[in-house]
Amino acid sequence: MALLLGLDTGGTYTDAVIFDDAAARVGKGVIAKAKALTTRRDLSIGIGEAIGQVLAKAGVRPSHIALVSLSTTLATNALVEGQGGRVCLVFIGFAAADLERAGLSQALRGDPVILCNGGHTALGDEQGPLDLAALEREVRAVAPDVTGFAVAAHFATRNPAHELAARALIRNATGMPVTCSHELSAKLNGPKRALTCLLNARLLTLIHHLISALEGLLTGSGIDAPLMVVRGDGALISAEFAKMRPIETILSGPAASLVGAAYLTDRREAMVSDIGGTTTDIAIMLDGKPRIDPEGALVGGWRTMVEAVAMYTHGLGGDSEVAFDEASGVSADALKLGPRRLVPLSLLAAAHPDVVHSALDRQLEQARSQELAGRFVVRLVKSDSNLAGLGARELALMSAIGAQAAPLDLLVTRRPELAALNRLVSLGLVSLSGFTPSDAAHVLGRQTGWDAEAACKGALLLARKKNARGDLIWSDADAVATAVVAALERQSAELLLEAGFAEDGFADRDLSRSALARAALNGHSGHVRVDIGLNTPIIGLGASAPLYYPGIARLLGAPLDLPQHGDVANAIGAVVGHVRIKQEVFISEAAEGVYRVNIQGEARSFSSPEAAADYAERVLDEVLRQEALAAGAGEVSVRVSRDIRRVTVEGQPKFVDGSVTAVASGRPRIAHEQIGA
Repeated sequence: MALLLGLDTGGTYTDAVIFDDAAARVGKGVIAKAKALTTRRDLSIGIGEAIGQVLAKAGVRPSHIALVSLSTTLATNALVEGQGGRVCLVFIGFAAADLERAGLSQALRGDPVILCNGGHTALGDEQGPLDLAALEREVRAVAPDVTGFAVAAHFATRNPAHELAARALIRNATGMPVTCSHELSAKLNGPKRALTCLLNARLLTLIHHLISALEGLLTGSGIDAPLMVVRGDGALISAEFAKMRPIETILSGPAASLVGAAYLTDRREAMVSDIGGTTTDIAIMLDGKPRIDPEGALVGGWRTMVEAVAMYTHGLGGDSEVAFDEASGVSADALKLGPRRLVPLSLLAAAHPDVVHSALDRQLEQARSQELAGRFVVRLVKSDSNLAGLGARELALMSAIGAQAAPLDLLVTRRPELAALNRLVSLGLVSLSGFTPSDAAHVLGRQTGWDAEAACKGALLLARKKNARGDLIWSDADAVATAVVAALERQSAELLLEAGFAEDGFADRDLSRSALARAALNGHSGHVRVDIGLNTPIIGLGASAPLYYPGIARLLGAPLDLPQHGDVANAIGAVVGHVRIKQEVFISEAAEGVYRVNIQGEARSFSSPEAAADYAERVLDEVLRQEALAAGAGEVSVRVSRDIRRVTVEGQPKFVDGSVTAVASGRPRIAHEQIGA
């Protein structure tokens, strides 16, 4: 028996599972599972708590763990929130105008750029010499102001020689981390490849710190086992591999949930919907595997060249802000959930009971409902060293908040203070708290574990809301909570419909929110029969999925799977996945009857496309076996395919282009096969 430890860091919880690798082969494997609150100030704290709990529940010693695997939202959240280090882009063989393509200029956000002559042609021939002396001068000048470098050269996927030379020079001159674009993608489109490279360089420090902290945590816990990380396409890579290519971990959490869903159910085709505290992630499972986005992962507005699951991510979850659509006025039908995440009142009160209850009681005693009633703010940073660059209002607010939660109605009394508060939220220095669907579930008794009394008080404050005629919208706390849960179910159904329409090729993303669609979901009955639903089964994942998804499935008339252990599907997906390395090389016609292949920085010419493909297959088989082993695989298998395209012109076949694709895969290497429990 080999015991595996799977971990997932989500927006609200960090999940952990102990898994029996031998039992996994027959569809069973979860020995114990645990959850701990995610500690955003230091993720390793929440991870450490989850590990301690799950080891205790499983009754196993840390030395029994043979493999640890982590899925994380850190890279995704950093890109969405615009975080990361300041880096320098070395742009070889491109013009300044190329910076305006693929969103590269916007992604730079003022970071320095070094434009160099050099690069290669589509055939891999040098289009100009690389001036290493000039590059070294510029690199040394900018090094004190950056945390790393991204190097992208013209047609580096055909010949990476100039990227490799620049990397060697930068490392020798500065000792700083360097990312080369050809290592991240073999596809053309230089500016888009440069964007991917830039984002990777920006994430290096973040992911390196997380993994290093986790490695220290595991060592301190007595766990001596390989550490793997889930990639955005659901495959596993070693921790060292992830440190070099953190961009590949974007959408890691959602990808892990899909792998977990495939393992936990017998479904081969389904819409997998994973509801967390912050987001709902929807993806399509085909033939038991997640569909990969052919255009590359889209995160934080940036379209990268990273292979990742095709994911529809929306700011709707158990901790979504409950507000009113300003355009629709104040009414039960105008309830708007998300996209902003709040700390649920019930959770905040569990940590700060005196502050929260005294404020809520005071607000309930007031004759009129105040705009900021039921709202609090929590400081996320302990040290004032992170407050450099803030204005006077922001600094005053941070001082007033103190170490505990603070009620907003006493803290923010003027509009300028509200603007300052929103800036602190956007900088990740504070978090807001208020009534959420998680609170509604506590009011109705569907969820327990936090402070239900605080949730009821928050619902009573909302029950004071009046419509345009001056009438109360809800009669009591239960009515408020019921309306909030119904709003979440209806909005979730609309999101599933939106994903279904998109998969069916409908370009209009608003079809799911049309008057007819909403009438159907609301059960319209009149002269016209209106019906809408899903033909594809739904797999509901996430700790709160059993609370909401039976109602969602009824709205859509779709079969529903709520698998056992679906609350930790991400952590399960982290340990049941495989290492998978893919590489594609291209065959081009350098001259009539001369066919060229560039692999590993070496160009070779052949007299036929088939001979070029034979050579490429042999080299890729060897190279990918080594890369898969370096990425953490145990035994490796390699699958190779070729695609040689010809057209007939005046009765004669003409070569167009060719490619060879190789995929190496295998289960991760574990520390030991047999243990005694």
